[in-house]
Amino acid sequence: MVQSMPASTLATSRYGGCFGSFPVWRKPFGQMKESQMSFGVEKQNLWHHFSQSLLFIGQSDLGGCRNVRVNVGWPFKGNNQGLNAASERSDSANEDILMFFFQLDLATRVQYALNLEQYDIAKQLRDKLNEVEEEVIRQQETRKGTTSKSEVQDMAISILRLKADLQNAIESENYSLAAELRDEISKFESESLAASVKAQAYQNAQYAFRLGQKVRHKTFEYRAVICGMDPVCCETKSWMETANVYKLTRGPDQPFYQVLVDVYMDPNLLVAYVPEENLCAPDKPDMERFDHPYASFLFYGTDAAGDFIPIKQLREKCNRPRHEIPYDPDNEQNGDDI
Repeated sequence: MVQSMPASTLATSRYGGCFGSFPVWRKPFGQMKESQMSFGVEKQNLWHHFSQSLLFIGQSDLGGCRNVRVNVGWPFKGNNQGLNAASERSDSANEDILMFFFQLDLATRVQYALNLEQYDIAKQLRDKLNEVEEEVIRQQETRKGTTSKSEVQDMAISILRLKADLQNAIESENYSLAAELRDEISKFESESLAASVKAQAYQNAQYAFRLGQKVRHKTFEYRAVICGMDPVCCETKSWMETANVYKLTRGPDQPFYQVLVDVYMDPNLLVAYVPEENLCAPDKPDMERFDHPYASFLFYGTDAAGDFIPIKQLREKCNRPRHEIPYDPDNEQNGDDI
């Protein structure tokens, strides 16, 4: 029966590690209540459950993986602008990662139900997964704004129609309507220009860093790993003001990265949203251990250069290619593992 699924075994077989099983997999999907599977009002409760469970993992289980006291972190005083590392903390970036975990969990449950030939349950879970994926796409579009070519073209067509209406209003001497249409056209043209610039930025985005790469923050000096990226800043204006984004050399129109911060350095800063100009790659391969409660779910492990290897689903989510380590014959001759 589906209800007897060994959830802990399922979790550790695919995403296991020193951090333990993922919280959602602790209860078999056959025992989940309908309210737990609902994606409407319960969405915030689900994210809260994820974040609280993973925070617990990060502050307790990590102590067993590494014999240090993670509650003693760096102060990250920042520069003379009075900023600290918390100014780049991003709840939306953290929420985006948690939703990604939810998608992985549902996909795993669908496959498990198919393996048991429980097709009715598999269909229900697949429908729920489709609903979640649609909601994720909708939130991404809302967060990132108008970026697609089709939307820009639709705005251009709307402007042409308004200009035709304006011409008709002028010819009929309806000057009050003409004034309203003129203002509306001006507004659409401004929005269309901004959308075109943003769409172009998304299409021609060039990133200095890649998924799974270990980096350091230039100002706060903490170690981090790249787990997501945007060609421009997708946060709110209030967040940009708090993080002094407008005072940056390149401003908000530069790549921004979702990064996991090493909990050994600051256990309270799990996920940050950092502009490209604030990050730098280490001068030599970073082979030191990197601890984070999300790492075992987002990455397979580390490569020979010390960087993390993103799982296939994460690469597909960010639309990034697989990174191959350059061939080094000296390592092969020395018997090193490449």
